[in-house]
Amino acid sequence: MPTSLRGIADKAARDKTHAFQNLIQLLTMEFLLYCWRFINRRAAAGVDRESAYHYAQHLENNLVELAASVKGGWYRAKLVLRKYIPKLNGKWRPLGIPATADKVLQMAVAKILEAIYEQDFLANSFGYRPGTGAHSAIEELTAVLREGRYRWVVEADIKGFFDHIDHSRLMDMLRQRIDDRPFLNLIQKWLKAGILDTDGQVIHPITGTPQGGIVSPILANVYLHHALDVWFENIVKPQCQGSAYLCRYADDFVCAFEDESDARRFYQALPERLAQYGLEIAAEKTNLIRFDQAAKTRFDFLGFEFRWGLNRWRRPVLKRRTARNKYRASIASFRQWFQTHCSLPKAELFAKLNVKLRGYWNYYGIRGNYESLSDYFYQITRELFKGLNRRSQRKSYTWAGFRALLKEFPLRKPRICHAF
Repeated sequence: MPTSLRGIADKAARDKTHAFQNLIQLLTMEFLLYCWRFINRRAAAGVDRESAYHYAQHLENNLVELAASVKGGWYRAKLVLRKYIPKLNGKWRPLGIPATADKVLQMAVAKILEAIYEQDFLANSFGYRPGTGAHSAIEELTAVLREGRYRWVVEADIKGFFDHIDHSRLMDMLRQRIDDRPFLNLIQKWLKAGILDTDGQVIHPITGTPQGGIVSPILANVYLHHALDVWFENIVKPQCQGSAYLCRYADDFVCAFEDESDARRFYQALPERLAQYGLEIAAEKTNLIRFDQAAKTRFDFLGFEFRWGLNRWRRPVLKRRTARNKYRASIASFRQWFQTHCSLPKAELFAKLNVKLRGYWNYYGIRGNYESLSDYFYQITRELFKGLNRRSQRKSYTWAGFRALLKEFPLRKPRICHAF
């Protein structure tokens, strides 16, 4: 970490009310060069079609010009290229792809914001933060629920969160910690940057921040820190008769309560609280449930299903497995993937498949979920057998021949990667 960022972090930790000035002066060529190492060189190019590879051909000159444009005040954010990726429910998730120069500058601003706000964010926020992530959230939520005293759970999701962030409220939040108008104007330029849609139309957003932009995650965390985390910690918990706990990863969060009346009051107050910030609860993903050994209920969080069951000694134990909708979507995704890659040579096909399996085991390979991993591996093997036999007009493999093929090109077997 550069000395400047370390100094900002130390100052932010010592004085929670300090508003930082002259942050724009940190955006030098040297600092941008430091931030360049964090850019994904294989990411898609933005609206100017300039890839990271081509940008790097004249990297120092490009960064000198970029730093000068920011300091001189003539920097203009380019349009954000919009792409769509499929979601589990059949809908499409919009992603915004900034130009390469904008990515570098957003990375620099994100590093500065991170140095400031990491000192403010609460321990129950896990999304898009250094040194933590989805598995950290799952581990802590598991440890809390295993105590057995939290018998009521509110699982919640915010509808179209990244598209409904109120710009004026977000800027007001940032002004509490940043007293540097050029730096804040830089962030506002990205919020107001036009979006080039797939049909060629340019959309000028009134609310929201592009999902996919490098600076968007830290801005989203700042917004929910004020809208949800601080409210829960300072208002909700002191008014509860029993214990209360919040676990949030980006816009997905779970709240656990010891007392039923506390859970019901929170469940009723949550939509009104979020509405003050222009946000809306996704009704189909938000529920209040009784969660204990007798209720036999379950809920999903970050791709895992949480439920109470019995261990081999017939004692109550908190169990986790791959969420059923995620499991089915992964099988469907594999079928689609195989249709696209089935014509590849076997060595290349199996190498790519093993990369996919490794990613799946790395995420879903938590202790207690081996049965789901084995089921997934079995289904993938069957789909692979059927897919290979559809590559030609006649059947290519019997099961004996397919097993011989797997000896020549072995698949990665299920494994537990997270034994917390």
